[in-house]
Amino acid sequence: MIRKNLLCIIGITLFTACNMQNNPLLTDSPLPYGAPQFDKIQPEHYLPAFEQAFKEGKQEIDAIVANPDAPTFSNTIEALEFAGSRVNKIGSIFYNILEADATEELQEIAEKVAPMSTDYSMYISLNEGLFKRIKTVYDQRESLKLDPDQKKLLEDTYKSFERSGANLSPEDKKTYSEISEKLSLLTLQFQKNQLSSTNNFQMVLTDEKDLAGLPGYIRDMAAQAAKDKGVEGWLFDLSAPSYGGFIKFSDRRDLREKIYRAYNRRAFGDDWDNTETIRQIVDLRYRQASLLGYKDYADYKTELRMVKNGDAVWKFIEELRAPALPKAREEVAELNSFAKSIGFTGDQIRPWDFSYYAEKQRVAKYNVTDEELKPYFRLEDCIDAIFSLAGRLYGITFKPADVPVYHPDVKVYEVRDADGSFLALFYADFFPRATKRSGAWMTSFRDLKIQDGVEERPFISLVTNFTKPTADTPSLITHDEFTTMLHEFGHSLHGIMAKGRYPSMTGTSVDHDFVELPSQIMENWAYEKEYLNTFAKHYKTGQPLPDELIAKIKASKNYLSAYYHMRQLQFGILDMNYHTLTAPIEGEVIKFEKDALKSTDVLPTVPECIISTSFSHIFSGGYAAGYYSYKWAEVLAADGYSLFEEKGIFDKETAGKFRHLLEQGGSVDAAQLYREFRGHDPEPAALLRQLEIIK
Repeated sequence: MIRKNLLCIIGITLFTACNMQNNPLLTDSPLPYGAPQFDKIQPEHYLPAFEQAFKEGKQEIDAIVANPDAPTFSNTIEALEFAGSRVNKIGSIFYNILEADATEELQEIAEKVAPMSTDYSMYISLNEGLFKRIKTVYDQRESLKLDPDQKKLLEDTYKSFERSGANLSPEDKKTYSEISEKLSLLTLQFQKNQLSSTNNFQMVLTDEKDLAGLPGYIRDMAAQAAKDKGVEGWLFDLSAPSYGGFIKFSDRRDLREKIYRAYNRRAFGDDWDNTETIRQIVDLRYRQASLLGYKDYADYKTELRMVKNGDAVWKFIEELRAPALPKAREEVAELNSFAKSIGFTGDQIRPWDFSYYAEKQRVAKYNVTDEELKPYFRLEDCIDAIFSLAGRLYGITFKPADVPVYHPDVKVYEVRDADGSFLALFYADFFPRATKRSGAWMTSFRDLKIQDGVEERPFISLVTNFTKPTADTPSLITHDEFTTMLHEFGHSLHGIMAKGRYPSMTGTSVDHDFVELPSQIMENWAYEKEYLNTFAKHYKTGQPLPDELIAKIKASKNYLSAYYHMRQLQFGILDMNYHTLTAPIEGEVIKFEKDALKSTDVLPTVPECIISTSFSHIFSGGYAAGYYSYKWAEVLAADGYSLFEEKGIFDKETAGKFRHLLEQGGSVDAAQLYREFRGHDPEPAALLRQLEIIK
């Protein structure tokens, strides 16, 4: 749909139709700290703002190239680092909103911006004059008196140009540019298809008998969802709280199967089928890597990570897979026997049975349920708890900030250091909606930078899909959801406490297989009695979470650990199978997936179901040839948290050392940072021991 607002017209190619004074994306924000003017930003502002930003960005690049002075670190490398700041500002706002509140109008704008963005990126990365200046500085690097972060910025800049085709022939540069533009559009299409397919499914139940087994909070959530959609009864969809709750608790096996199949056939065989999109993405990625001289896309993507190459990823996966697979199969066999002992009559539980019987076995083993625990995890108390933990470890404080938000559900907090200095704005967006993608993530509306002596502190955002409050009950989250909250808060702290001057090397701008360390390590506090005692109280009675329940939470931490460990490895294995291809996918995509995973299956496969068509992490979310990094970071976190266990979970000295790691961002080699914190290199066995897969 085309919308008009005064002089701003969507679809124009010239900026003259919308002047800077009328566009909040193109003027300096008068709000505290320069916060985004979400109360004024409208969809029609984005396209003209992008057009102007790309124009300015190209002019800034032209100025670097045309500089008559000899190339120096300052007039070339630093100048490039800060060029295109308006592009980064607008893009950070737009693409984050696109994930958290993606209307059809914004999706249409994204499709128009994608080729413009690719053109801008290619204008820089394939700019021969610019690369010539960069190479001149790079060739002099040993004689330049650069600070360590400057030296790393120079090396990173040169390598990024080399990896973006700067050394290609003119013909190959044209091909590379065309491939990049196609990939940009295809990844957007994948995301759009997945969201549309996910939102298309609804299961409305009108007979209360169909709700057998469902706890009250899930019934209430479904009733509210039905009311919101103007239908009678109880509505279940494929959002995380709705799908996850139903598949775990419903006594109706036929309905569990129905919703399982819907969830695991998203964007497959419907109007939003992603199979052809996957074919094209995978083939184009290989062609892009091959143009640059790499064996495959995995080698290209992992070159600048801790792991260094695709073969090392496979070796790492195998070190974790081999000891875990037999244990995972034992766990499933035990669960199958348990299911039969309580009435299951089939030969083997199926995937839609797994969560249902796993929850019942967990309760039987540890006598603790989500419904029993949820009253002790009121969302507001959990928010206070993560803020208090950050204060106790690092001395930072959070207080509500009065700035505009992009959706009424969003809350904003001002973050200050122990000395009172401003660190960041923290945006929190907790509840699901049709325009928000599933899952949980941290992102930023602005990264840290220091330019011309002026520091801009970051704006950090944490987004989840927790159960919304109802008329009678506040938002109560499961212990698993609280663990997820701590995970994303770990990412947030990485951004909040960032130090440095160059935005490409601050906060979460680190090696991809290092970025999950801060998040994974934070999850450990969710199982610590000393921490849970500080906040977990029954929302009605105020009584603290009983010690016996805390003991059960801790005891159940590694319940089915080998199974869930293998599940994560499967995602990594599927990812690597796609991105080590050196030819187009032969046959059906679903067959390719089944073949890739058949040696690791621990449950009977469902021939009609597929992971790939909704696997947004690798096809639209930046984790291509990188899903293994979750497990890599788990290894780092298991080894790293053992220092807190040794010294004390609130130990200031240990927290100080970890804060130093967080502050450095990507300005220091990740392996060096970890060794400085822990004193040694991590080993996969640390994780296997933590999961009790090995002794």
